[in-house]
Amino acid sequence: MSKKSIFLIAIISILTLVLAACGSNNAAPEKKSNNTTNKSVHFVETEDLLTLNTTNEEDFASFTAQNQVLEGLYSLDKQDNVIPAVAKSLPKISADKKTYTIQLRDDAKWSDGSAVTAKDFVYAWQRAVSPKTAPSYSILFVNSIKNAKEVNEGKLKSSELGVKAVNDHELQIELIKPISYFPSLLSFQTFFPIKQSYLEKQGDKYGTSSATTLYNGPFTLKGWSASGDGWTYVKNKNYWDAKNVKVDDIKVSVVKNTGTAVNLYQSGDVDRVVLDGEFAKQYRGSKDFQNEKDALVAYLRLNETKESPLKNKDLRKAVSLAINKETLVNKILDDGSFVADGFIPKNFINNPETNADFRTDAGTLQKQGLKDAQTAWKAAQKALGKDKINLVYLTSDSDTDKKIAEYITDQLQKDLPGLTVEIKALPSKNKQQAYFEGDYDISDGAWMPDYKDATTYLNIFESKSSQNYIGFKNTTYDQLLNDADNKNAGNDEARWKNLVAAENILVNKEYAITPLYQKQTALLQKDRVANVVKHNFGSPYSYKYITVK
Repeated sequence: MSKKSIFLIAIISILTLVLAACGSNNAAPEKKSNNTTNKSVHFVETEDLLTLNTTNEEDFASFTAQNQVLEGLYSLDKQDNVIPAVAKSLPKISADKKTYTIQLRDDAKWSDGSAVTAKDFVYAWQRAVSPKTAPSYSILFVNSIKNAKEVNEGKLKSSELGVKAVNDHELQIELIKPISYFPSLLSFQTFFPIKQSYLEKQGDKYGTSSATTLYNGPFTLKGWSASGDGWTYVKNKNYWDAKNVKVDDIKVSVVKNTGTAVNLYQSGDVDRVVLDGEFAKQYRGSKDFQNEKDALVAYLRLNETKESPLKNKDLRKAVSLAINKETLVNKILDDGSFVADGFIPKNFINNPETNADFRTDAGTLQKQGLKDAQTAWKAAQKALGKDKINLVYLTSDSDTDKKIAEYITDQLQKDLPGLTVEIKALPSKNKQQAYFEGDYDISDGAWMPDYKDATTYLNIFESKSSQNYIGFKNTTYDQLLNDADNKNAGNDEARWKNLVAAENILVNKEYAITPLYQKQTALLQKDRVANVVKHNFGSPYSYKYITVK
C-alpha cells in the first residue's frame, strides 16, 4: 500500500472515529475481507523494520521479519519445543555435555539455490563475536562457546572460536560448560547462518533492504528498504520444507496509529491488527477478538551513566515506587496485560526442585507506595542539592508508547513536586540510537526472552555485558550470576537461589530498572486466518504455519 493510500485512509479514519464517538459505544459491524485469494494475507506492523542483518542490533519488528526469511539449525514448534530446521536431527552431545555434533540436512538451500553449509554457520558466529562486527547479543556466545570471550576481547583470532565445519554438512561446537538450555539458544536469530561470499559482495548494504539480503527461511522478502513503510513475505520456493508452507504471500504495512489500523481492518484491507486501550475494550466482544499470552516484560531503564541525576538510588526508588501500575494496565493499556512484580515473567520458568514458578519464589519486588516514594524523593533532593530536577523520558513515536509515557510523566510530576519530565518521542531507529548513546534519563524498554532461562533477562545488566547501556554496576549481582553459570552450574537448587537473589538486587535493592507490566497482546484477526504461532521466547512469531480458508 502506498503512503498516499494510507494517508487518505488515515483522514477517513479520523472522521469515522469522530462520528463513532457521537453515537453508540458498541463496536461497528465488521465487514467481510476484500481478499480475493485464499493464499494471501495482509498484516499490520506498528514499528519500522530496521535490519535483516542478524549480527546487527535488533528490535521486535526485525526479530519477527528475520524469523520468517531466515532459519537456524533449530526452530520452535507451536508449543515452543526445539525442533530440527537446517539441522537434520537434534544434536549429538558428548558425555561431559560440552561438545555438540550436528548434522545438516542435504536439502537446505539459500534463495539463490546454493546449499546452506556448516561453513555458513561458522562464518556468522565468528562475525557475532569479532570485536569489529559483534552486536550486543555477542554475550550469548561469550557465555556459552569456547574462546568466544577471548575472541570478543581481541585476545584470540575469530578462527579460534570453538566451532568448526567438519565438512559441508557437519558442525561441531565446543562449550565452556554444560548448558541445559543451549539447544534453545540455537533457534535464536544471532545463531542463524550467513553466506560469506554474498555478504562480502553486498558490503555495508547487506541486510539493509530486501534486495541486499539472501534468504534460507520459509519466505523471502520483497519491497523493503530502510526507509520503507511496508514489505511482503513471499513463499520461498527453495525452502527445504516449502510443501508445508500453505500461504503464498503476507503483505505487511507499517501503521503506527491504532485507529487507522482498525479502520483498515474493518474495511477488509488487512487481516490482523494489534489493539491498545480503548480499542481493546471496544472490540473485546467481537468474534475476531483474541488475547495472546506473552513472556515479554515492559520496564523503565534508569540511566546511571554520564551526568544523569538517576545515578542517585533514592531518585531511582522515588520514580519506581511513585508509578501506579494497576491503573496503567487497567486504564491505559486495558489489553489483558498485567502488573509485573519483577523482571522475570510469570509462567516462564519453574524451580527445578519444587516446580514452583519463579515469580512465586522471588515474590513481589516493586509495589507502588506513594509515602515511600515521596520520602525517597526528599532524600534525593537533599543529596543532589536541588529542589527542582529535570529528566528526559525517551520513547518511540507509536501510539501505545506515547500514551504510556504521558501517563507516567503526568503521575511523576504530580506526586513528586519539583520534578519535571520531558517526553522525547522518536521513530524506532532514532530512539534506539539515542538509547545506545545514553541520551536520556528514563527510557522505556521491553524484553522478550531469547532462551528459556532467567539469565536471558538478568545477564543484560551484568556490569560488563555488551547490552548494559544503563551503566548499572554491582559486584554482588555480578558474583551471583557468575556463580549461577559456573560454580553452581550443576547444582540446580543453588543456581536457582543465585538467580532469585540477583533479581532482588537489580529490582528491589538498587532500583536499576522499573518493571511495569507483562504484556498480553489484544488483537483482531479474521477467521479466515489461522495458526499465527506466538512464541514465549526467541522470535515473537512464526508465520510458517499460517493457513487460510
